[in-house]
This record gives sequence, structure tokens and C-alpha cells, in this order.
Amino acid sequence: MEFAELIKTPRVDNVVLHRPFYPAVEGTLCLTGHHLILSSRQDNTEELWLLHSNIDAIDKRFVGPLGTIIIKCKDFRIIQLDIPGMEECLNIASSIEALSTLDSITLMYPFFYRPMFEVIEDGWHSFLPEQEFELYSSATSEWRLSYVNKEFSVCLSYPPIVIVPKSIDDEALRKVATFRHGGRFPVLSYYHKKNGMVIMRSGQPLTGTNGRRCKEDEKLINATLRAGKRGYIIDTRSLNVAQQARAKGGGFEQEAHYPQWRRIHKSIERYHILQESLIKLVEACNDQTHNMDRWLGKLEASNWLTHIKEILTTACLAAQCIDR
Repeated sequence: MEFAELIKTPRVDNVVLHRPFYPAVEGTLCLTGHHLILSSRQDNTEELWLLHSNIDAIDKRFVGPLGTIIIKCKDFRIIQLDIPGMEECLNIASSIEALSTLDSITLMYPFFYRPMFEVIEDGWHSFLPEQEFELYSSATSEWRLSYVNKEFSVCLSYPPIVIVPKSIDDEALRKVATFRHGGRFPVLSYYHKKNGMVIMRSGQPLTGTNGRRCKEDEKLINATLRAGKRGYIIDTRSLNVAQQARAKGGGFEQEAHYPQWRRIHKSIERYHILQESLIKLVEACNDQTHNMDRWLGKLEASNWLTHIKEILTTACLAAQCIDR
């Protein structure tokens, strides 16, 4: 596919750019395969270079012969373009929608980017798990690197190399992966050098209504504890939601099977709730028409600060469990 097929109108003159808290800029709008560019062709005036992949949504409005496109970006910017001519506006909007929703990953900008400088570092090797693991191997010998997820064969959302207890072999990890949602078996996320405590992450156990259990999972979880120590499982769902999940095949760690662990429920809303809240917050921040009382009302109505408080409270609890 050629990008030219998606660009109905590559250039429009006399376009006016509006951004919150910035003066309006009139200039020429150009569309390329990966960028929306607006330039006034004047000295000391900032050009707009916007990646199509940074565009979240667009709205169109028309007043007589003048068309307006409002672009909502993934980095929270809201940009307004006033375009003379209804046909030009519709063509630009249609092209932006097509270019910002390309399906093939190989059509994205990184595959076309050609740096204007000499590349002196291979970014694929700037972070090596083996080197990072060596920093901790001097402090503990209880962990190992596992390549069980090579080619993402066990879990699509985990990296190919993970850190797990040394006493657990790869075959046990594969069995645990079938017992955890999304194949996300418990892996090391953080090691606290001060006292040897750790934070691990995993998906929910698939206990279901029959109370299914997995001996390998219990062994893996307990392998992270020192003798005589208790651990904490922080479930970011409410107890009610966690219990309801059993009816859908999910669930939580039963205390009878994990006696050394105390389960704590700290509810954090799921992705779609946080996204809706964030959209309301961004709209409030970009609305310049209301006074302080109205702004505070919109801020409260978004529930964003409530979500942030819940997340920080949970993070604080996890830190206290590790340090104390």
C-alpha cells in the first residue's frame, strides 16, 4: 500500500492553528505518510510536527465555508485547525483518520525513519537482563534467569527472560502458567537489598468455583519466603469482584492452600474506568471558558484524584510490606 492512496489533499494554505494558552498561528498545512505539519514560514515561529500515531481521535465542525478539525492527542494535547473550504476539510479529516489507524506495524514511522546522524549504539542491546541480574547475584543466590518464555511461548505479555526462584524448574513454570490468567506466572519485579524481601507479579489464579489448586504454584509462591516469615498478596480488586471472578473461571489464592500468606484487597479501577476519568480530566484542563469553581467541580467530577489516591495508597502499602 502506498501512503499517497490515503492522502486525498496533501497541502492546504491559510490554515489557522489554535492551541490552549498559545496564540493562533496561520500557515500551510501539509500531510505526509507519518506527519501532520503546519508551518507559517516565518522566522521565530514554531512549526507543528505531529505524528499521526500520536492522534487519539478527531472531531469535525462546519460553519459556512469554514471547516474545523479538533485533534485529541495521546499526549493530552488538544489541537484545533481551521481549514478554508468544506471539501479540503473533509479530505484532510479523512486522510488523518486513515493514517492514524494503520493496521500493519511495519507501516509505522520507526520502519521509515532515517537518522541524520551516525548511530553509535545498538539500542536492542542497551539493556541486557543477564547484566542486570549480575548486579543482584552477589547479594543473593536464591534466584535464577529463566528462558522458559523464549519466543513468548508461555506468556505473550512477559519478556523472553524472567527471574524466578532457583528451586523452581522450567517445567514447573509451564504448569503454573496454565493456572494463572494470561499465563502470567509469578516472576520477580523488585529485590530489596536491605532485607532480601521481594515484589513479584502475576495474573489471578484460575481457581474457579470448584476451588482448583496447583501444587507447583503453591511451591513457587512459598519459595520466595524465608523460614518463619509471612508474605502478603495484594489483590488490586475488591473482595466482591474477586469472588465474582470465580464464576468466570478466575479467583484468588485460598488461605487453606497458602497458609503463610495474608491476602489484602486494595481496589484499583480497571483500564476503561481510568481512561474515562482521564478523558474528563484532559477536557477540564483544556477548557478555558470556566472560572475556578467550575474548574474544581469538573476536576472532582472526573474522579481522577480519587483514582490517584487509591493507587498511591496501594503503592505505599506494598512499600511498607517490603521494608518492614
